[in-house]
Amino acid sequence: MKVAICAVGRCRSGPERDLVDDYARRFDRAGRPLSLGPLALTEVESKRATGMAAEADALRQAIRPGGLICALDERGAVFSSPQFADWLARRRDGGCAHLTFVIGGADGLDPALRDDADARLCFGPMVWPHLLARVMLAEQLYRAASILAGSPYHRA
Repeated sequence: MKVAICAVGRCRSGPERDLVDDYARRFDRAGRPLSLGPLALTEVESKRATGMAAEADALRQAIRPGGLICALDERGAVFSSPQFADWLARRRDGGCAHLTFVIGGADGLDPALRDDADARLCFGPMVWPHLLARVMLAEQLYRAASILAGSPYHRA
């Protein structure tokens, strides 16, 4: 199952970008034997897309047709890391060929895109900067692959 993160705004060079790239590489290596990955990151320029509806249009253009969409949203499901790994494996085992996680801009996701998503995921009740949300998602994808592979990375 191919996995993508589509996000509003650019993650320029710096520590956040380095972390996303590192966890994406780790996910690709750990996930390959599990039929997970590769992980693609697509960023839509927020300067060209002003307002939530315009951001949603830009995100929709970046989403691969026919796949499942999971919106990162404060109203979404809150999983432990093993639960997220199980959720990911169930999508893969259920025949999902492509899963896209969408991250909105500073104001969140447009309600129409959020409602069209097949699933919603929340990192808890706190608000997280969008660049850190990408890092956290990439790390949790790697952690999920590690859990599914029986790797010692996750020590819970």
